[in-house]
Amino acid sequence: MKSHGSGLRRVLVLAFCVAGIWSAYIYQGVLQETISTKRFGSDKKRFEHLAFLNLAQNVICLIWSFVMIKLWSNGRSGGAPWWSYWSAGITNTIGPAMGIEALKYISYPAQVLAKSSKMIPVMLMGALVYGIRYTFPEYVCTLLVAGGVSMFALSKTSSKTISKLAHPNAPLGYGLCFVNLAFDGFTNATQDSLTARYPKTSAWDIMLGMNLWGTIYNTVFMFGWPGGIGYEAVTFCKQHPEAAWDIFLYCLCGAVGQNFIFLTISRFGSLTNTTITTTRKFVSIVVSSLLSGNPLSRKQWGSVIMVFSGLSYQIYLKWRKLRRLEKKTKHM
Repeated sequence: MKSHGSGLRRVLVLAFCVAGIWSAYIYQGVLQETISTKRFGSDKKRFEHLAFLNLAQNVICLIWSFVMIKLWSNGRSGGAPWWSYWSAGITNTIGPAMGIEALKYISYPAQVLAKSSKMIPVMLMGALVYGIRYTFPEYVCTLLVAGGVSMFALSKTSSKTISKLAHPNAPLGYGLCFVNLAFDGFTNATQDSLTARYPKTSAWDIMLGMNLWGTIYNTVFMFGWPGGIGYEAVTFCKQHPEAAWDIFLYCLCGAVGQNFIFLTISRFGSLTNTTITTTRKFVSIVVSSLLSGNPLSRKQWGSVIMVFSGLSYQIYLKWRKLRRLEKKTKHM
């Protein structure tokens, strides 16, 4: 009876995590698309300074992580020092800025799909630079994702979707997304090396360190000289309070979403988190198509299914590998 109760509790916690991640990031996606495409106020102006979203996100997440550390750390120390995040902070500042700027040139579904293909640069770098040998199923996953993204990019985008973009330019938009992925790869590798060097580093420590440096770099870039884009962004927000409110909610969703991601990883592991976030991306594309007026053609829907089939197969391969390792551990 006790095990049944604990099992039910575990299922409820998992459902809570799924609901939290989905609601936070799907709504954040809706807000991101709104901010990048909407014309605000009576003057019908666009918010052109999308990189400002990164600075706002950094500030909110910095405050959030500081509060969480004070509430839950219990005087614990021994994590990576704040200054050690300086290099990862650079790539984590440039990478997401490229991803957000891409929304000026390609639609939100296209951006989500392109950013879902992280495995492609990882495998290319692994095979060409480090000589890593991948299995045939891993190549199948990559081909499905690469083929799906390519098909989507080459498919004709509806005139309604194009009309909402600030500066339609598919090659530039996809190029910015792949630069984003390349920088993300360095950021993730640096974070992994820091947690290996400082095992007591918590998720909140990482969040604090990354957002501290992100705030510093973005502030210098946007406000470091007269006429910087930060001043223009702040002026726009003053003139259009609706845009300021959308930006605040966008940042809050990111902080809340991080909360649920950390909870999921700590309770259920990174594989479960990957599964939840991957399905969330698919739902985000569906929501964008239905609610935000980004109609997709049959060919584009086929491309979306192709990409997420590859991602789902990758998750299955990771699950199978994990099961084998668990069986080996039991027999030892």
